[in-house]
Amino acid sequence: MTTDALVLDAAAQDLLFREARTANTFTDEPVSEEQVQAIYELVKYGPTAFNQQPLRVVLVRSEEGRERLVRQMADGNKDKTAAAPLVAILAVDNEFHEELPTQLPHFPQAKNLFFSERSVRERSATMNGALQAAYFIIGVRAAGLAAGPMTGYDAEGINKEFFGDGEHSVLAVVNIGKPGEDAWFPRSPRLAYDEVVTTV
Repeated sequence: MTTDALVLDAAAQDLLFREARTANTFTDEPVSEEQVQAIYELVKYGPTAFNQQPLRVVLVRSEEGRERLVRQMADGNKDKTAAAPLVAILAVDNEFHEELPTQLPHFPQAKNLFFSERSVRERSATMNGALQAAYFIIGVRAAGLAAGPMTGYDAEGINKEFFGDGEHSVLAVVNIGKPGEDAWFPRSPRLAYDEVVTTV
């Protein structure tokens, strides 16, 4: 399969997908606020249902914040989280519907018509927040950085420690920075096209 069918050039394809992997080690080069803002300003345009934007990002920069987060991580993720230049907690705001009248101005009644029940909002926030988290990871790669997304943590502990309002739910914790020595595990296999795609 050639890359000729894609508009994106081969170098960008490699940067975002083929050569990109989850990083397990990082250099000590800092990640600036400007880089994170540029990432967000790019990925905020990724599509979601009803243009809902449930993703909320907590950047853990302080030593105190890092210690609080590391305590909530699974043992295999503690050292990576402690050493990464920047760590982002990706969570969803389960009250995202409050923003719909301004973010979906052509259909403001969607707020109450579809999202009046908390259980419906939670399901929708999880689905669409996961989409936004994926866009965020691609954005990190587009900035020339590596991402180390993790779900090995005490979710209840993180929710309580960093939000504590009952309105937010953690989706992932992402280590961010320039990849360090032996940052990558070997590339794992991927399913073939014919194993995934069916035409009817």
